[in-house]
Amino acid sequence: MKLFIPRILIILSLFFFTNQLSAQKFQGKAYYFSKSKMELGSWGARMSEAQKKQIQNRLKNRLEKKYILSFNMQESTFVEEEKIDAISGATDSWGGYFSRGELHKNIKKNELTQSQEFYGKRFLVNDKLLKIEWSLGTETKTIGNYTCYKAAAMIPKSELNWFDFSWSDLRQSSDETKQTEEPLIVVEAWYSPQIPIAQGPAEYGGLPGLILEVSAGNTTLLCSEIVLNPKEKITISAPEKGEHISKEEYSANIRKKMLEMRNNRMGRRSR
Repeated sequence: MKLFIPRILIILSLFFFTNQLSAQKFQGKAYYFSKSKMELGSWGARMSEAQKKQIQNRLKNRLEKKYILSFNMQESTFVEEEKIDAISGATDSWGGYFSRGELHKNIKKNELTQSQEFYGKRFLVNDKLLKIEWSLGTETKTIGNYTCYKAAAMIPKSELNWFDFSWSDLRQSSDETKQTEEPLIVVEAWYSPQIPIAQGPAEYGGLPGLILEVSAGNTTLLCSEIVLNPKEKITISAPEKGEHISKEEYSANIRKKMLEMRNNRMGRRSR
């Protein structure tokens, strides 16, 4: 009996060690593409279909993008594939100012690190992972070879678009007398328990399976390919270069810079 207890402890220790080791070895890559609907606002109603199509072709690099999610059980990196502008033959530098940079998520530490470059200066945005209150459904559909389940949530717009910019947001923030509730965006996700990791593209995650499709507002991210446990080991690490800053500070910097640009432009016109 005295020998039996130590043997049980050894067996349990080996069991947990083996599980932990296999979890560390489990890794993969998921390839996503995004599609966004073009919003032309009220002035778009005055445009012809030919004009709308011309604008859509010019903005194709911003409306359609490709991403790679590299992941293991604890960490992931999400990066956009650089695309060459079909018209000018150059990278979309202006759109790059308000595009998502390299995103690293650490589930174990509940940490998010995102590398952003704005007007030649590099920032490291540090925050906690976005906490999403998912509502799990029973509806299913097949994406590739995987059975996926539906989940939905309501997320504040600022949590999804903090690195982006629009002139309408600037006008609203400059109106000190206007008090409005923060708009919520309806998010619909499809995840597969066949890949049992709480990861997903962009800031999305926290579901009992890899998110293969997610729609928020006018943008949909859809997985086109998954490679599990490739022969070549995947290195996943957080970006390290840049000035450390919070989401709120980074957003404030963007709006301050764009406000300065607008005021300078208006000042030159008034001369």
